[in-house]
Amino acid sequence: MHPETPTPATGPYLTAALYKFVDLPDHLALREPLLACCETHHVKGTLLLAREGINGTIAGPETGVRAVLAHLRADPRLVTLQHKESWSDKPPFLRMKVRLKKEIVTLQVPGLDPNKTVGHYVKPQDWNALLADPSVVVIDTRNDYEVAIGTFKGAINPDIKTFTELPAWLDAQPALQDGNKPKVAMFCTGGIRCEKSTALMKMRGFDEVYHLEGGILKYLEEVAPEESTWEGECFVFDERVSVGHGLQPGPYELCRSCRWPLGDADKASSLYVKGVSCPHCHDHRTPEEKARLAERQRQVELAEARGEVHVGARLPLPGP
Repeated sequence: MHPETPTPATGPYLTAALYKFVDLPDHLALREPLLACCETHHVKGTLLLAREGINGTIAGPETGVRAVLAHLRADPRLVTLQHKESWSDKPPFLRMKVRLKKEIVTLQVPGLDPNKTVGHYVKPQDWNALLADPSVVVIDTRNDYEVAIGTFKGAINPDIKTFTELPAWLDAQPALQDGNKPKVAMFCTGGIRCEKSTALMKMRGFDEVYHLEGGILKYLEEVAPEESTWEGECFVFDERVSVGHGLQPGPYELCRSCRWPLGDADKASSLYVKGVSCPHCHDHRTPEEKARLAERQRQVELAEARGEVHVGARLPLPGP
């Protein structure tokens, strides 16, 4: 092995979440060198490349993750790429994927370009004051399973299953129609969805649109618990499932059938069968599906007993 190539890590693992909207007309050509760099340095996770930029989360040994970040920033267009860090004792990902996409976060609104217009950034330290303003409409732009385990006090939950449902939800809100243009504050996990959602509001003629810079993760990292208006845990798209203040891994686990984050009450339910069902999906699974999931879980447990990782132990996590 090359002396500068890190050996596979046994922990702790550094996780880096990153995104940047920037014109990358050659994004197809960037894929293979980026994937090779990640594999060389034993870094795993998922990175998305599109004409509009880059988005993703990677994890691995610290030296490896920093080598991948250096590789990215060697491109002059990505030299200002920012990332958020956290640590875990268990590997957050099992595989490395670099995918080519039409959008790095899918909203499916033609002509929307966060590189041209976006809402006003609000620092985590200033977020509480904005939320305390009664004239501000605060919208959580995340999906239902994310909001279910935590959100900011007083925020509106659109109850959407995917980010692409947000424009239709906005269309259905009387308070945002008929010439009403209130102040709007939006937030999401790491900030990327709000780049597009606030750009959408600006496109629709809203002048005073704000979003939490760095997202919930930056807020939980920088704002002390005693000063926080955050309630609950923040869902994350890796094997940690959730994090709290200080970005410490939370108590939630993932249902391996429907991928809903499960708390103690969910796991105490008679409808919960590890690897097979939970209260959120039990009634939506056929007997055949449950039998297949039960066999997969049996194989996972046999592999764990042998000190191995079964391919079915970790399903792909839901996307934002």
